[in-house]
Amino acid sequence: MTAVALCWIMTLLGTVFALLRRVIKLPYQKHVSGLLFSVLAVIVIGAKLFSMAERLPFTTGLYWAVTTATTVGYGDVTPQTPAGRLIAAAVMFTTIPMLAAAFAVVSGAAAAAGVRKVIMHSQFPDGTYRLVIGMSASVPAILDELSLAGVPVVLVADVDPAAVPSGVHVVRGDPTEEATLRRARPEHAEQALITAETDGDVLVTAVLLRKAAPDLLVTALAGSASVREALRDLGVQQTWSAGELVARTLAMSLETPHAGEMIYQLVGNREVLAEIEAGESAVGKPLSAIRSEGAGGAGLVLGLVHSGEFTLGIGEDPVVSAGDRLLIAEPIPGT
Repeated sequence: MTAVALCWIMTLLGTVFALLRRVIKLPYQKHVSGLLFSVLAVIVIGAKLFSMAERLPFTTGLYWAVTTATTVGYGDVTPQTPAGRLIAAAVMFTTIPMLAAAFAVVSGAAAAAGVRKVIMHSQFPDGTYRLVIGMSASVPAILDELSLAGVPVVLVADVDPAAVPSGVHVVRGDPTEEATLRRARPEHAEQALITAETDGDVLVTAVLLRKAAPDLLVTALAGSASVREALRDLGVQQTWSAGELVARTLAMSLETPHAGEMIYQLVGNREVLAEIEAGESAVGKPLSAIRSEGAGGAGLVLGLVHSGEFTLGIGEDPVVSAGDRLLIAEPIPGT
């Protein structure tokens, strides 16, 4: 019976420690773990000594020690001998303050984390940033990737700021309302992504965004081909269907086995995609010549962006004009 009781207590404490690791971070984990282990040791030792002093089963002593340490004190088991009273006083003077301290550390850590969240999310990014509008199913993964890349992001959605990655500034509200979009300062954004649960909301948001920032480079996710066509008529430069994009990528991987690996390497950790100004030295040259020169050593030239349109330059050899940009893949420094 004693072994069963100890196993039950250890299992319970193991669950508590696992929960604490998910809730709080170092160095708080070390402090709380030390306090709880000390409480456990005092409970077990106190229970053994109490059962010996009062001539009770160990399980009864364990029950008494737990109710004493947690300040429940049902009163059905009480010390009757001087030695038992002394042990009871020792258990009370050690376990109760240590449990209170453990709970105080956890509460303080949670409060500090909440304050950090509020402070970090309340600061609007300095300089230019990417604007993500809406909270579709793909947005959390997009925010994680942008945060890992260190890209300043402003999210416009009716979500709790604590539910998004640290460093993402949240403009909370309905993205289909003009006042909400205005608070996101789209005229200062470098690029915007529009997502929504419905294609209708994407279209409404695009109309409002075009009104607020006519020259902003906008990408929109919409499932309907007719909606994507309407978005292009509004001047949205890039329109995609997330499902179609995934389907085409997977189909390409099946048709050409290593195409999927190539795409993964381009957008994964080994390569960094970037757009750079073509520069005066590139103006008037065909894209093939720029590729041969390697864009001045900047990286592998993947294609050309002309008047907001991207071309791989396969089957044609476009000539670089003033204001054009090159899409390149450059290795991460140090790799």
